[in-house]
Amino acid sequence: MKIIIVGAGEVGFHLAKILSQERHDIIVIDKSEERLARVSDALDVMTLEGSGSRVGTLQKAGAPGADMLIAVTSIDEVNLTSCLLAHKLGTRKKIIRVNDPDFLFSEGPLSPRDFGIDLVIYPEGLAAQEIVRLIRRSAATDVLEFAEGRIQLIGIRIDQESPLINKTLRDAVAEYDEVPFRAVAIHRGLRTIIPNAEEIFRKGDQAFVIAKTQYVQEMLKLSGKDTAKLEKIIILGGGRIGQHVAEELEEEISVKLIESGKEESLKLADVLSKTMVIQGEGKDLDLLATEGIMEMDAYIAVTRDEEDNIISCLMAKHLGVKKIIAHVEKLDYIPLANTIGIDALINKKLSAATAILKFIRKGEIVSVATLHGVDAEVIEMVAQKGSSVTKRPLKDLKFPEGAIIGCVIHDESVTIPIGATRISPQDRVVVFTLPKSIKDVEKFFN
Repeated sequence: MKIIIVGAGEVGFHLAKILSQERHDIIVIDKSEERLARVSDALDVMTLEGSGSRVGTLQKAGAPGADMLIAVTSIDEVNLTSCLLAHKLGTRKKIIRVNDPDFLFSEGPLSPRDFGIDLVIYPEGLAAQEIVRLIRRSAATDVLEFAEGRIQLIGIRIDQESPLINKTLRDAVAEYDEVPFRAVAIHRGLRTIIPNAEEIFRKGDQAFVIAKTQYVQEMLKLSGKDTAKLEKIIILGGGRIGQHVAEELEEEISVKLIESGKEESLKLADVLSKTMVIQGEGKDLDLLATEGIMEMDAYIAVTRDEEDNIISCLMAKHLGVKKIIAHVEKLDYIPLANTIGIDALINKKLSAATAILKFIRKGEIVSVATLHGVDAEVIEMVAQKGSSVTKRPLKDLKFPEGAIIGCVIHDESVTIPIGATRISPQDRVVVFTLPKSIKDVEKFFN
């Protein structure tokens, strides 16, 4: 596919990186010579200095014959104009990122379709949804659903109380056969390992396992985590992410929200009917003590200052809070979560990029997701009639290195596969793969 990316910030850079690894024809447009230099130095893609909201720039980038334009600058008006012009020039598909939820979502006489837009991405809303899923699945570091919710891929940190420590995957599967699961990756230090049967679980590992939804609670117990429902949480930061999380959770659990701005605090108090809004600073230990931080089940830091978020989360961890989640802007921070003891680091730009990639890979691919801090993707695919993946049992397939099959969905049944498992045409298969192996995996299913 020929894809034009307008905006060379973190979202644009991440998209260009993933899509270029899949051998798409990519051109990145940005007004900043510095950002384009970073793209050129790191990636095998074309760059074009200029504004995506100018006809001349889009024509020079080849918009009339392009398959897709993705507008992900930080300015909504530029993104909208880029999509509208690309639509008029004949670009087939258009994706827009919006930073203000009212920009295209509010009621009005025009809709995104009127501008030729096929997909609208709102990063703050996506990040908030991710945090809510983690709070509801209290012991997990990541939660992804497949097969209409019948299968879940969960990230679990192997604590010192876990019975899995020092066991090989083969021994663990045999010993806990009443909880069928498949480990598809282990994040250890800064490395992502696609494990074989002899890989050993170690204390501090972040393991990604696939299991049927009804077995997820039992699987979480094997990690050594308390799976009790979280009942009291504190949110630091009353921006859009913090507000969205509070709105989603305040009906089911006790929520306190700390916001430093006086005017913002008053507005939030009007909007949030069941959330206790407190004006103050998250690094104020006296304030946290007064608000009962040591009795809280979870602490979520989503201010605009990522260093404050990390520091306050470490303070909360030191004070004994069970679940710690922080939002960060720099993607480079995410792999450090496991090392410094934070349960999950969320990045709204990575959430946006994941949603865009899911849209791009339609066809045999049902869904796709990217895990924070792990250089790999989880893809749900459909096996086509006559494809290589249907011709032999899994143990006899020369499946691409850097990829592993996690589960197979046949009609209404879900199977955690073993070596003798065979995949039939039209089966849906969840695959965990490193980016370099995606194209080779796709060939097995086509």
